[in-house]
Amino acid sequence: MPPSSPGLDRDLLRLASVVVLGTIMSILDTTVVNVAIDQLAVAFRSTLTTIQWVITGYTLALAAVIPVTGWAADRFGTKRIYLWSLVLFTLGSVLSGLSWSAGSLIFFRVLQGIGGGMIMPAVMTIMTKKAGPQRMGRVMGVLGVPMLVAPILGPILGGWLVDNASWRWIFFINLPIGIATAIAARRMIEPDRGAGLRAGADVPGAVLVTGAMMLGVYTIVGPAAEQGWLAAETLGLGAATLALLAGFVLRQRTARHPLMPLRVFASRTVTGSNLVQVLGTAGMFGMFFLGSLYLREILHYDPLQIGLAFLPVAVIMGTLSVRYTDRLALRFGARPVMLTGLALIAAGLALFAVAPASGGSYLPHVFPVAVLIGTGSGLCFPALMTLAMSGATAEDAGLASGLVNTTGQIGGALGLAVLATVSAARTSALTASHQPAAIALTGGYHLAFWIACGLVVAAAGVTLALLRPQPAPAAEPAPAPVVRPAEDMHYASN
Repeated sequence: MPPSSPGLDRDLLRLASVVVLGTIMSILDTTVVNVAIDQLAVAFRSTLTTIQWVITGYTLALAAVIPVTGWAADRFGTKRIYLWSLVLFTLGSVLSGLSWSAGSLIFFRVLQGIGGGMIMPAVMTIMTKKAGPQRMGRVMGVLGVPMLVAPILGPILGGWLVDNASWRWIFFINLPIGIATAIAARRMIEPDRGAGLRAGADVPGAVLVTGAMMLGVYTIVGPAAEQGWLAAETLGLGAATLALLAGFVLRQRTARHPLMPLRVFASRTVTGSNLVQVLGTAGMFGMFFLGSLYLREILHYDPLQIGLAFLPVAVIMGTLSVRYTDRLALRFGARPVMLTGLALIAAGLALFAVAPASGGSYLPHVFPVAVLIGTGSGLCFPALMTLAMSGATAEDAGLASGLVNTTGQIGGALGLAVLATVSAARTSALTASHQPAAIALTGGYHLAFWIACGLVVAAAGVTLALLRPQPAPAAEPAPAPVVRPAEDMHYASN
């Protein structure tokens, strides 16, 4: 973050550099475990279906607490919530490193995810208060970099730690960073007071939406994986998930202080942007998880090589997001830029789906995939945020951007669950038909990559169907909308 950034004074940049460390830690931990997942399965004598909950449980907890973070910040104060979330995340990290079984690790990862899920909304609120609405657009650009790059850097850090220490240090590394960040944040963040517990809260809405997400993912990785998608238990739990979601929607129509005001979905652009985000992140996040396993088990990469294999994704994505995508969107419109990005991502996933079934060299087999996906992501997701905010009123623009972030977390959790389940089922079927182990494994991964590609293609279809072309503006974009700090840039509390 260069000090010469226009409009951002030194005090603001110092604060951003502190609070963004918490954001980096929480997002990094969505993928840092990927390269060690097979070692965890061996260490705890667990199956892939079970051990994937180490990742799924964290991601789901991350998304589940976002709806209630705004309410908690309103009632207890944003500074206090940020510090509590850092403490909880760091404690969960240490306990994860001390785990003695797959079940204990999954439980502590959920605890870690609850803390991590509250960090980003609190950071958005803190920076909104400090920067004010006129500078929030530039601040969002600064904070957006770790959101895009941290998931890609996770496998690199994880690979280095696994190679040079052990899988436990993937979690222990957060202890010194968490302590230092909490100390600095306690000194630098201005104190604020919440409204107290007497203010209204949509507790039933929070219970309904959290229960729906938890039950939905359990249905996918549990009964669907073990008994099939058309089994009675799978269908029954799926129906219960839909009933909870329907109850949540009805509750939002009548609640005095809804977690998610439904008026924002009156815009076809906002609705379409959230659908695109769910489909796109479902394909991308599941691909990174299974891609790490594919590189390890099929191409025989070591953990550090796996992380470095995805390094071009981080470099290209970060460079485009910070320096070029906004300019391209201003010149050509956000919709064409986003469609181009989705096409490149789909091409990269399709190339991954025909990768070899045995050890292969990096340049012809993996590097083109990394370049295509990095370029596509760097173009697509910043343009998607621009479209989402353009479709909302000035009052709801912050809510619209927060919804896109939240649906991305949910899409990532669901995509991981679906793709891992499909891959495991396909591998089992091929093994049962007496195919060699390498062929069976590759067949499972390839099917998952094709499905991920299909999800991204579906996202492009939603873009064409629901997102109207936006004319390229001739002047500078309008200032960022005024967002009440109490809304934490994610979900409004009233």
